[in-house]
Amino acid sequence: MVKRSKGLRSKSRHILRIRPRDRGLSPITRSLQTFDEGESVNIVIDPSVHKGMPHIRFHGYTGKVQGKQGNAYIVGITVGNKKKTLVVRPEHLRRG
Repeated sequence: MVKRSKGLRSKSRHILRIRPRDRGLSPITRSLQTFDEGESVNIVIDPSVHKGMPHIRFHGYTGKVQGKQGNAYIVGITVGNKKKTLVVRPEHLRRG
C-alpha cells in the first residue's frame, strides 16, 4: 500500500477556494497595508499568494500584532488555553 500524501494544503480545497467574482490578482494595497503593534487582526488566507501563508488550521482566527519580522508580522493567537505565535505576511491579514 502507498501512504497518502498529507501536504501543507491537504484537505483545503473548499477553504482555499477563490470565489468566481474574486478571481484574478489580489489588490496591491492589501500587500502594502501596515499594522501597528497591539492592533487586532483577522487571519484570512489569500490562496493566490503562497508566500507567508499561515497553516490552514489558523484560517479565520483573530489575534494581536506583536511585532514585525522582515515584511511579515508576528501575530499572537490563543488556541484553547495555549498561546501561539504566527509569522504572517500582510496579504493574509485584515483589520479586525
